Amino acid sequence: MTTVTTVTGKPPFEAVVARHGATVLRVCRAVLGPADADDAWSETFLAALAAYPRLPGDANVEAWLVTIAHRKAIDITRAAARRAVPVAAVPDRPAAARADGRDLDLADALAALPRRQREAVAYHYLAGLPYAEVAAVTGGSTDAARRAAADGIARLRKTYPAFVSPDPEEDHDDHQR
Repeated sequence: MTTVTTVTGKPPFEAVVARHGATVLRVCRAVLGPADADDAWSETFLAALAAYPRLPGDANVEAWLVTIAHRKAIDITRAAARRAVPVAAVPDRPAAARADGRDLDLADALAALPRRQREAVAYHYLAGLPYAEVAAVTGGSTDAARRAAADGIARLRKTYPAFVSPDPEEDHDDHQR
């Protein structure tokens, strides 16, 4: 893919959205679930658009966007906790047959993980961030991020019936990312 750069040396924001939009959406879905993911994705890119002119040209744009998505997910989770819950509410679970073909068992298995494990699995395995960047996003150490991802994958192996183990070599090659 040929990337056009502006006078600042950065690609136009439209190209950033096209390149990283799917990754950010996968992270939002994994961290928040399908009900709030689209809102988090939109809020992430609105905030990123406002901050993009100040982003250094040599910054890791994907890690920057995942950091923003992480903060937006926290905001959405806090807002949801403050909302009143009606007594006779219709469940917000999506119907079993989805037009987009997402694996709802995986979404349920990810949602059942503790927050730190869910975030570490999403940021490392879905967004492709190295553990050092996962640690920076989640506010912990690299070792804690690695442990949380390993524990999350171990739990998924037990709870998700269609689990396909990630390539074990991938975890040892963080320095190459």
